Amino acid sequence: MTTRLSLLRRPLVALLCAQLLLSACSATELAPGAARWPTPAPQPEPANFPSPQWPGNVVTRTVPNFEAPSATHCARPVQTYETPGRTGQDARRDEAPAVYGEARPSLSREAKSKRSAPGEAASDAAVAMPAPAAPAAGAAREALVAEAEAPRFAPPAPSAQPIQRPRPQQQVVSAGMVDDNADFSAYLQFRRRTQVAHRERDVSERYLLQVRNARGMAVPDAEVAVQAANGAAMWARTDAAGRAWLHPNAFDPSGSQVYEVAVRKYGQQGTTFLRRGQKSAVELVLNTAAVPQRARLDLVFLIDATGSMGDEIGKLKSTLRTIANEVAQLPSRPDTCFGLVAYRDRGDAFLVRRHDFTNDLGAFQTVLDALQAAAGGDYPEAMNEALHETVHRLSWRGTGATRLVVLLADAPPHLDYGGPQYDDDMMAALGKGIKVFSVGASGLDKQGEYVQRQIAQYTGGRFVFLTYREASNPASGPGRETVHDVSNYSVQTLDRLIVRLVTEELAKLPKAG
Repeated sequence: MTTRLSLLRRPLVALLCAQLLLSACSATELAPGAARWPTPAPQPEPANFPSPQWPGNVVTRTVPNFEAPSATHCARPVQTYETPGRTGQDARRDEAPAVYGEARPSLSREAKSKRSAPGEAASDAAVAMPAPAAPAAGAAREALVAEAEAPRFAPPAPSAQPIQRPRPQQQVVSAGMVDDNADFSAYLQFRRRTQVAHRERDVSERYLLQVRNARGMAVPDAEVAVQAANGAAMWARTDAAGRAWLHPNAFDPSGSQVYEVAVRKYGQQGTTFLRRGQKSAVELVLNTAAVPQRARLDLVFLIDATGSMGDEIGKLKSTLRTIANEVAQLPSRPDTCFGLVAYRDRGDAFLVRRHDFTNDLGAFQTVLDALQAAAGGDYPEAMNEALHETVHRLSWRGTGATRLVVLLADAPPHLDYGGPQYDDDMMAALGKGIKVFSVGASGLDKQGEYVQRQIAQYTGGRFVFLTYREASNPASGPGRETVHDVSNYSVQTLDRLIVRLVTEELAKLPKAG
């Protein structure tokens, strides 16, 4: 009899232990990087979903080196850091005081323009480069971080006038724009017919996450964690309209059918499930009513500074104050921080030079004026390394900021180098709520267009491209024609288009009160 009672007690004891264990797990915290995030309140689970304490610790190790934006302000002098492209006297001799130029031969604008011809673009290897394993990528990133922090260059003193080359008269630079998320079917068709070397991330299946509060208002910059039962996971932040595009195949090629989606902001958290093929959109109501009283804008110019980019860099120099003044007068009156990341290539005087965020427009104009287009003797450039530093090494402000990058380039990244890769960092950008607007300068070939559109589409940005009177002849002057594979676009001057993109993004923010 005693033995039978003992056998009956065992299931009861096991059940009690399981309940205690579940309670302990629900008290555990978890978040990106070193921080931890409280587990959501228990939710009804779909059948066969084996992770009741989701999001478990697999999320932390699935997203290596992820740190959420955490800076509180940008009221600081310009702080400049450099990753050298080469070392020793060969690097130092080419740098004039406060002029970032060098003697290495540059690939001409004409040479780069020829690369955009359809016949030559098709000669690129039609292969999708697989993503590296996370541990190897993490080690490479750590090595790059260590290299990027040494040496450090002080910015020009505010009172000192840098030696500058005469600024040429800039003619109008016209540009068009397409939104590949708004016309997603056309974008997928572009991907299918464009056979170039690239880093493959499958975005063919996508879902829209919309987060609102109980009053129906959008909840911008809310943290989003998505995880499958097998541990595959991704991070995102909602944009100014409270939305985020989710692409399951991009982070979980195994084809899981159910994902748990957790969202949090201002200490409030909600959970829902994404089931493949059931709906094209997922909505979640978050119990928060907090609205920022003033928009905060972190705006970065990420620029290819090789020799063929002189026209575009000159135009940005001459219109920066106009852009800044028009943004400052928007109805949201944004508190704006400016950052600049310039890059060239290996063998040049610098690989990446980044200027961290500042709200001092005069000091920012000074470092921009000192930037010169030079070198970059081969076609691909160090876009991978520059995007990595932009996403991970700038002092992006924390909750409540709108984070935008204007990527201005006329060449694709090197896919033959080790180190960071653009597809990893475009995914990290989404996790930090950084939206990239890619601007294709003249001479950008099919491979460059493909990569720039990948980055913009995945982060929720748009693809911008320069236009001319004659599509394949930049010397023909501004116009409406382009060599790029786009249709149904309007044309504006480049500076007006940048202001328009910022204006439309900030206009999505919920109104205070």
